[in-house]
Formats: sequence, C-alpha cells, structure tokens
Amino acid sequence: MNWTDERVERLKRLWAEGLSASQIAAQLGGVSRNAVIGKVHRLCLPGRAKAGGSTSASRVAAAKQRTTSAPRAPNFASRVTTRTVTRADGATMIKEEVEIDGHEEVEVVRPSNVVVPISKKLLLTDLTERTCKWPVGDPMKDDFHFCGCDSPDASPYCAYHAKMAYQPVGERRKAAR
Repeated sequence: MNWTDERVERLKRLWAEGLSASQIAAQLGGVSRNAVIGKVHRLCLPGRAKAGGSTSASRVAAAKQRTTSAPRAPNFASRVTTRTVTRADGATMIKEEVEIDGHEEVEVVRPSNVVVPISKKLLLTDLTERTCKWPVGDPMKDDFHFCGCDSPDASPYCAYHAKMAYQPVGERRKAAR
C-alpha cells in the first residue's frame, strides 16, 4: 500500500477528529491499524482529540479554578508555569499543556534555642552501637567523618540528628506543599 498525499491528508484529518487507528484503517481501506499507527508516529502527529470535548482544556480550566480559589500560605511566593506533559491514553501518547504551580522562597523560621552538638569526627571504623552515625561532608573527600556523639539505645543518631532524620508526617506534608 502506498501512502499518497491524498491518503496522508485524509489520515491527518481523521486523526484530528479523534478516530481510533482501527477506525481510520477501515475508512482508508487496504491498510492495517498498525500501519496507521506507524504513519502517525512518522508524521509526528499530536495526540488525538477526544470525543465529547477536550479533556486537556477542562483540566487546565480546573487547575485555574483551584489556583484562584485555594488559599496560599503567606510565606510562599508562587508562580504558575505551563509545561508540556506526555501521557498515555490507551495505545496513544498524548502531549498536553498543563499548568503547574511552582513555589519559591520558603521562609523557614528555626528555633533560636537549638544547640548543635560538636562532632567528634569519627571514622567508619571507630563507630560503635552507642555513637551517632550521621555522615558529615562528602564521602569522596578526605575530611569526611561521622558525628560520633552519644546516641540512645534505640537510635543510630544522637538526639540532634534524630530530630533531623525523623520528622513527623505533618511537617513533611507542610514542607511539600
């Protein structure tokens, strides 16, 4: 089967209308579903339109609704960017524009009464069950060491590093927003 200019134009039109590869193959005649899919990929055609309206337009409208109605924390400077995302819809990959809320500059207020322990700068061979195993520095550098402060029985870290390593779920969710 030869792909003439007329058949290619008809393929493009049917694809834009949202017909499946099987339906297009049936309308063109003398061509398989896989041949239609292959030609669509070689032509780099965008994702098909959906029957009943565009879902990407409704998603963008829903995202705009959420961004205008959702309250923001005062410490966040937010920006909305548009990014092209490729997703699978059955056997077809669809590219669509999606608005993404980006957040910049999170102002973190740290307590002023925190005492940072002085590291004992232990090497891996010097660690015991009762010493803090918090790594400090770049492992590929000569000045790499472990904290080495005293740690409780049930923890591999001292009290200071345990607070850094084990954050409550609520704080992690707040930081991710």
